[in-house]
Amino acid sequence: MAPMADPFRLVVGITGASGVIFGIRLLEVLARQPHVETHLLMSPAARQTIELETDRKATEVELLADHRYRFGDVAASISSGSFPIDAMAVVPCSMGTLSAIALSSSDNLLERAADVALKERRRLVLAPREAPLHLGHLRLMVQVTEMGAIVCPPLPGFYTRPTTIEELIDHTVGRLIDTIGIRLDHDLSARWTGPHERRAMRRQAAGGPEAPEAD
Repeated sequence: MAPMADPFRLVVGITGASGVIFGIRLLEVLARQPHVETHLLMSPAARQTIELETDRKATEVELLADHRYRFGDVAASISSGSFPIDAMAVVPCSMGTLSAIALSSSDNLLERAADVALKERRRLVLAPREAPLHLGHLRLMVQVTEMGAIVCPPLPGFYTRPTTIEELIDHTVGRLIDTIGIRLDHDLSARWTGPHERRAMRRQAAGGPEAPEAD
């Protein structure tokens, strides 16, 4: 019998920026994937924001992850480069956390785990949720990009013609999963296949001819 493949090991950080629903939904989707192992840590501000912006409790969100860590436990396994992970994502990422990562602060486990991901040349995806942006924000985003991180703001796409908030959230989470590098054939959002196919799909749904129109 062939040995089972190791699961994709992902560290998920949730900070106190608005948009914690993106991190929660990411955990919900990945909790159904046996080939993905999630390691979660939340900042104290994230715990407060979860209860302000959603009907969840922070303890309920923690149960979505396979492993959980205390924010201040800088001796936890994920604080060391010898602990193998495939990627880390901070969703959402406050500008304060992004700043600390850019400056290699490592004052808490989330910042340390992100710094480890960078120094070990592992994929680090940051989803800052802030607007408008001043020059300091922009320079910090350039700096973390130069260090190897991927800045992926949770911005909605409208080419799928979303009609609910849930569809907007799922579209963003689907894009984040792709950016993190998890190979997952999800149905969170329809993938763009070109204008001909999209027009044909709309006509088929309306009961019209299926052949694509000519330009």
